[in-house]
Amino acid sequence: MGAALDAITHSRGAGDGSALERPLGTRFLVFPQPSFIPGYEKPEVVWIGPSAGPILAGPSDSRMYVANPIEPKIPYASTNLPPYRGFLRPPAEPGPDGHFDHIGPDSPAFLSTHSFACARRVLDICESYVGRPISWFFEPTLERLEIVPRIPHWQNAQSGFGFLELGESEPEGPTSCFALNFDAVAHEMGHLVLLSELGILEGDGSGSDFFSYHEAIADFISLLGLLQFDTALDRLLRRTRGNLLLHNELDKFAELSDEKQLRSLNNSLRVSDVSQEVHDQSKPFAAGLFDCLIEVYQSLLFERGLSKINPRKFSDLRQQMAPALIEEGFRASATSYELTHFAAKAALQEARDVIGEAVTRSWTYLDPDSLTFEAAASAFLEAAWRGRGRAYIDQLEDCMRWRGIL
Repeated sequence: MGAALDAITHSRGAGDGSALERPLGTRFLVFPQPSFIPGYEKPEVVWIGPSAGPILAGPSDSRMYVANPIEPKIPYASTNLPPYRGFLRPPAEPGPDGHFDHIGPDSPAFLSTHSFACARRVLDICESYVGRPISWFFEPTLERLEIVPRIPHWQNAQSGFGFLELGESEPEGPTSCFALNFDAVAHEMGHLVLLSELGILEGDGSGSDFFSYHEAIADFISLLGLLQFDTALDRLLRRTRGNLLLHNELDKFAELSDEKQLRSLNNSLRVSDVSQEVHDQSKPFAAGLFDCLIEVYQSLLFERGLSKINPRKFSDLRQQMAPALIEEGFRASATSYELTHFAAKAALQEARDVIGEAVTRSWTYLDPDSLTFEAAASAFLEAAWRGRGRAYIDQLEDCMRWRGIL
């Protein structure tokens, strides 16, 4: 047991050395959305890059580790921080090939491998957009992020100084654990990444949009993460025949059940429509980023002869064009869409990366204590202009103006 605990709480000293021979990374199984949602019943194989070194038992690497308590723990608070000092369950072990994709949903270790893979994948995605490693905001006090995959009877998920811990929804069941919900993990990782890149407040945040901006970015990072999965891309494009201008499953990516939604980016809310409550206040900006993604996607479709709709003729295509005209512009038989599916998929992937890069690189222009949504939108446009978004800058600005942010 001592060796097992050492593998979890230390970045070196466990494993048989086979991980050192895997330059391509490490395989895990991940559900892009909860498995009770039709079309997502089976997990997808994902690769976690080798940038943080070998992934050992736990799972654990040089950036994060899983600590799975035997007894229900009290959620962390300001006076109680990692590392967890109680007894832990045995760590999830890699297979003989050094990978973890032999651990499936029926295994008790799956909560550990799934939560680790989701968190590590989001960090990989964000680092690829900023183009460098992201240092934790809690370093050097704590070197690594601790992931607690399950706190029974706790209906929450939270992240903070060196931790990410996950509860479960009601009613309890095989899929009720937030550790099995990619969106829940990705949302919390969004907060951690943003704190690490943007920094923390020196004051109390009064007069700034710091907290509501955090919620908007965490939601959008979760969406960016979803759009990295082939299962999600193929399913939503084939269901909509490439038409993402109308209501579709992108506004359901945070579902906990068929009826309940945690967050939605597919809305027509402007700044003047929302209250001062943090989550409500975040919605126009998050939805504005979603509008920007769809604008770039639609522009690429038009430029590549895959759609008759030219978004440059509208200041906000999704909000201004009549649904009937949108349907007409995308009218195609299932057979004809299949002939262009992979071209449409490439366009959506490119749009995702254009906006993802601009969002993550905008943080260097922002100050936590003076952050406003107007300043965040201007920083986003500056980063887009300096990057791959320059060709779409007028459209991106129009999207933010339509929402009342600029």
